Amino acid sequence: MELKRWGWMGVMALALGCIAPAAQAAKDAGLKSVERGRYLVKITGCNDCHTPGFAMSGGQVAEKQWLIGDSLGWRGPWGTTYPSNLRRYVQEVSEGDWLKVARTAELRPPMPVPSLRAMSDADLKAIYRYIRSLGPAGPTAPAYQPPGEEPKGPVVQFPAPPQ
Repeated sequence: MELKRWGWMGVMALALGCIAPAAQAAKDAGLKSVERGRYLVKITGCNDCHTPGFAMSGGQVAEKQWLIGDSLGWRGPWGTTYPSNLRRYVQEVSEGDWLKVARTAELRPPMPVPSLRAMSDADLKAIYRYIRSLGPAGPTAPAYQPPGEEPKGPVVQFPAPPQ
């Protein structure tokens, strides 16, 4: 009986000894994914539109202000679009929904849809995890305005494509 008890305790100790490193490995993988997402956000131009003043300042915007959307509109034949507040958006959608939107949503210019669609699922998940790690911040971006409506605030004007 005594041997059985020690044997069971040995199995439990071994199991617990395996759980801690596995949990740490999962935590490390999660941190690597978030850091990969941060890197991707930096190099793919997400901040150029979704972070106020980022492009105009040569990227000199504090990270705590990244991806909060912008009231600078992008106007063209499609109407006027505004870069959404991604930090609020990712708090409202699951990772699976984020992937579905990235793969299927019909997004208006100037969103680089071909580049978005070319990203791997792993890269899209990393971006999602990074943005989510920032937490919600900033106001909601202005709503899309159809062609013919006057934009609210400043815009970048795109010419109509040649006929």
